[in-house]
Amino acid sequence: MRAPMGDFDVVRPAPEAIDLLVAPVAEAVRGWHGTVPAEQVLHVDTDPRWADTATFVEHYGQDILEQSANCVVVAGKRGGEASLAACLVLSTTRVDVNGAVRRQLGARKASFAPMDTATGATGMEYGGITPIGLPADWPLLVDAAVVDLPYVLIGSGSRRGKLIVPGKAFAELPNAVVLEGLGVVA
Repeated sequence: MRAPMGDFDVVRPAPEAIDLLVAPVAEAVRGWHGTVPAEQVLHVDTDPRWADTATFVEHYGQDILEQSANCVVVAGKRGGEASLAACLVLSTTRVDVNGAVRRQLGARKASFAPMDTATGATGMEYGGITPIGLPADWPLLVDAAVVDLPYVLIGSGSRRGKLIVPGKAFAELPNAVVLEGLGVVA
């Protein structure tokens, strides 16, 4: 099977790669629903050494950068209470934490969550956090530019492998809110 982007040696529908996915992502793939069939979510097996966006693009090709998105965990604080959320933006942008995120969460202050908080709360590896399989009560803020792409390369929950997902599927993930301007040019 060939991926709709890049040149990967091993490409399988995600339901056939459950054994390579971390538990929360595997569970989300098993329970997948929406207008995009689970078989259209693809897993590409990649070397963990290339997990970070810059080295991944260097190894697999610059053209992938325009079709990649990063998922980051943010913490919003208001009145002494903190809440976590995830943000998905194109890899060519950065998350507008102090503007769009703070306003959407109704937080007085917002910041990137510490790595141990992000990995502990998601059950995913740093450098592989994905919007598929997030905790059920988390908001997922998705930049509209991500949803507009035919296919998007994202993390798989671990540093080994990536997922290729039709962009429109992100708008249908649990607690997803699509926002214009969530990702700003770095």
